[in-house]
Amino acid sequence: MNNSPLLPGVKRSEVFAWAMFDFANSGYTTVVLTAVFATYFVGIVAGNAAWATLLWVSSLSVSYLLSMLLMPVIGAWCDRHAKKKRALLLSTMTCVMGTAALGWSGPGDMAWAVFWIIISNVSFSVGESLIAAFLPELAKTESMGKVSSWGWAWGYVGGMLTLAICLFWIISGLKAGLTTSEAVPPTMWITAVIFLLASSYTFWRLPERAKPQIHSDPAQFLRKGWNDLVEALQWAKDRPSFMQLLKCITLYQAGVSVAITVAAIYAEGEMGMSKQDTMVLIFLLNIAALVGAWGLGWMQDQIGHIKTLRLTLVGWVLACLGAAISPSVFYFWFAAAFAGLCMGASQSVGRAMVGRLTPQDRTAQVFSLWSFAVRVAAILGPLLYGLITFLSDGKQRLAIASTALLFLASLWVLSKIRWKLAEQQAAIDQNIY
Repeated sequence: MNNSPLLPGVKRSEVFAWAMFDFANSGYTTVVLTAVFATYFVGIVAGNAAWATLLWVSSLSVSYLLSMLLMPVIGAWCDRHAKKKRALLLSTMTCVMGTAALGWSGPGDMAWAVFWIIISNVSFSVGESLIAAFLPELAKTESMGKVSSWGWAWGYVGGMLTLAICLFWIISGLKAGLTTSEAVPPTMWITAVIFLLASSYTFWRLPERAKPQIHSDPAQFLRKGWNDLVEALQWAKDRPSFMQLLKCITLYQAGVSVAITVAAIYAEGEMGMSKQDTMVLIFLLNIAALVGAWGLGWMQDQIGHIKTLRLTLVGWVLACLGAAISPSVFYFWFAAAFAGLCMGASQSVGRAMVGRLTPQDRTAQVFSLWSFAVRVAAILGPLLYGLITFLSDGKQRLAIASTALLFLASLWVLSKIRWKLAEQQAAIDQNIY
């Protein structure tokens, strides 16, 4: 009996090559979107203007919207020509170029910075979707979650390693007498180089197993991505508990997106933390998220999905309120660590719940719906935070406290899910499909 989680013929070196892309691109999210460039953009490029945070989150929202519109077309082309690897290489090189270009952003260079953050993040998002499309070629259906978690864990390592190198560079530069506007930009080049070098192993060792279907109607493939999404949405509508779960995930992922997007901005802008301390804080968040993903992953098998997610969402509410009322940096560290635990847990538990209710023959289709919901959340959450900050004349404590409402709303939707009934329906679906 073959107990391997991998499909026949798949080598472990190929899975490692696949996971290396998570290692490679995690530096972009950690350094560019969260820890370093986000605060540099608000504080240096935009000069701490009242609208700076809103401009930052709006730029990211535009990039997520563009990636949502592009992926069905790109996915259709890749399906028809079996060229996922070529498209992944193109998106990677574009993201690397865009990340490097951000290193030439200085005070007042808002148009340049906004243009390249949109280009780089669209490319990153496309690449993230493309690398996920290799998973069904590597892992057995029942083991996709397990194999996926290997890439996820390795990605945390890559993100923290890139951040560590950038932190060393900034500290050394500041000690040598450089200003923040001089010390920070080279970290974009460091991140770009690590992304390029680490991902090269992916392109060297990861094979393309899909077969070209160029004899088929091109229009059919162009429509396929959108049709799959519409069909998956209809499937979810016929299963009320699954639809409620999707709403629940969208609401709390909007809050999680706020934490990812503005954690460093809040730490520096509201709590007065230094650049070095903020980067150490993001380290703490990543470590806590890793512990949360593993710990709560074990807990959901012991007490159930619903109870685990409920505990996590309550934790998020407390973390948001704790950050909003922290009288000093000392207390903020505890709120941030707690948020990190909840971050890893909520993302892990939510994905597992979707997988639990998804028939094996509809995995890709239903998870495309989950991915779409997460992208929508990535637009709505940070944009709401930015609008509240702008309309309240820069009161980020009010904005972070308001984020707790997203988690409270998610808790309310979670209470409407009839999980046992949903599991029974899932068992019926497994026999039907």
